[in-house]
Amino acid sequence: MKILDKYIIKKFLTTFVFVVFIFLSIIVVIDIIEKIQDFTKMEATLKTIIVEYYLNFIPYIGNTISPIMVFITTVFVASQMASRTEVVAILSSGISFPRFLKPFLLGAGVLAVVIFYLTGWVIPNANKVRVNFENTHIRSRYYYNQRDIHLKIAPKTYAYMESYNNYNNIGYKFTLEVVEGNELKEKLVAQRIIWDTTLQKWQIENYSLRKINNLEEKLTKGSKIDTTLNLSPEDFQSKHLFNEKLTLPELNRYIALLKERGSEDVKIYITERYSRFTYPFAVIILTFMGVIVASQKNRRGVGAKIALGFVLAFIYILFYIVGTRALANSGRMPILLAVWLPNLLFITISIIMYRIFILQDERLRKIIFFYQTLFKR
Repeated sequence: MKILDKYIIKKFLTTFVFVVFIFLSIIVVIDIIEKIQDFTKMEATLKTIIVEYYLNFIPYIGNTISPIMVFITTVFVASQMASRTEVVAILSSGISFPRFLKPFLLGAGVLAVVIFYLTGWVIPNANKVRVNFENTHIRSRYYYNQRDIHLKIAPKTYAYMESYNNYNNIGYKFTLEVVEGNELKEKLVAQRIIWDTTLQKWQIENYSLRKINNLEEKLTKGSKIDTTLNLSPEDFQSKHLFNEKLTLPELNRYIALLKERGSEDVKIYITERYSRFTYPFAVIILTFMGVIVASQKNRRGVGAKIALGFVLAFIYILFYIVGTRALANSGRMPILLAVWLPNLLFITISIIMYRIFILQDERLRKIIFFYQTLFKR
């Protein structure tokens, strides 16, 4: 690694840390002002608020805004170098633009790896504590109010409950059926089913079990039985940000469970899994775009470039967060394509910008000029 690489990477990473610190400070102050009334009403102590909420809120929001912060950092660093004619001196010394771009991409690569690790493991564990704090102290208590609940809990096993009380984890008028092809093999009917927190099993009360083997039937009745089902009280708890509370291994296991049950909600979690792999690439793409935008010296100075960086980064992140999930969950296109679409689109835009501003491609300039003229008419 040459002196130039060390200089740019050090400047890039230190500026990124500074920018993130400033924005996080502002966001935390705004959040405190917004929730100050909730904090004064709750029974939680100041230490609990800081440890359980803010120490987990800060990494979550920092990871969320990191692509925008990387873009702003890139634009700021490259603009400063351009305004001091450092970029001109570097390129005039025989260093090509791709070589000049390399340390920026190396720095972005380091951040991308860190973001992937945070998104896959650290942030979900932090979200578990933060979201539980919100559900306990800020949000209204969740009550599961659905009725006539049908669940596929195994390839051949189907469960039914008339209602479920998630306060004491009791299901009423429970039915469990085992179906092979079009034939009913077993049917269990019970007055209620209770979750035993000590044994971590379901306790079935006042049940009758029918086992059918061709023309033979066997009926068994009992007052109580403990059993393990592919079902847990968490299935009836609030799903608020539930996908963000799962680490990558937990997410993979939950997707497998939903597929086994044949649940339609599996799209949400598959989208979440793909997003965690594509999100770090946003940092690299926005860095590439930022260097192209800011490395050209102009009369408007650094402020105009940072403003342009805000606009482009905001459009990208808005498209990534809102558009991607809407397209993926709607089923209008394959989930993998929908998740990768913002990255594919903006890397294409970045390449076009590179050809126009850096390589001075006259053909693209003429095409853009033609459409600008056509639009004005």
